[in-house]
Amino acid sequence: MKPALLVIDMLNDFVKESGALHVERAERIIPKLKALLSWARQKGIPVIYACDAHIRGVDAELALWGDHAIKGTWGAQVVEELKPQEGDYVVEKRRYSAFFATDLDLLLRELGVDTLILTGLVTNVCVQHTAADAYFRGYKLVVVSDACEALTAEEHEAALEYMRRVYGAEVKTADQVMAEL
Repeated sequence: MKPALLVIDMLNDFVKESGALHVERAERIIPKLKALLSWARQKGIPVIYACDAHIRGVDAELALWGDHAIKGTWGAQVVEELKPQEGDYVVEKRRYSAFFATDLDLLLRELGVDTLILTGLVTNVCVQHTAADAYFRGYKLVVVSDACEALTAEEHEAALEYMRRVYGAEVKTADQVMAEL
């Protein structure tokens, strides 16, 4: 098994209270993400950030959700507590899935990755759509239950169960991931 840690949309516009689409439950996962990032870097596991980087007035998502994570703005930056470090990778995306119209699949294949450890926001949208596309491409999936979050506990739990049932994802806590992988 060759895993990569994927951190999805831990951006100012979603995490910070002043962000355009603030997710109230987002900050609670920062400590677990910090631990996972440190663990992955120590183990030589690739760390990849998948970040919304929308084009104002163009991207279809903006019609549904309003302006958020506009490329080049504060809102599209990874929160300070989780900033990418040298050696990490950043993939910009304009849709929910980190695979859609990005080079994520190419990057993963060139890194020899066969397993994705999914974390970030929001469980039932960008994480779930990324999981679907990863599954369709043959990747094994581990979804970190306490390092993902949604707008409500119900949406979070329903998405975890869906990914487990439909994509065969292993749903584990951060502590389980760090102990077992």
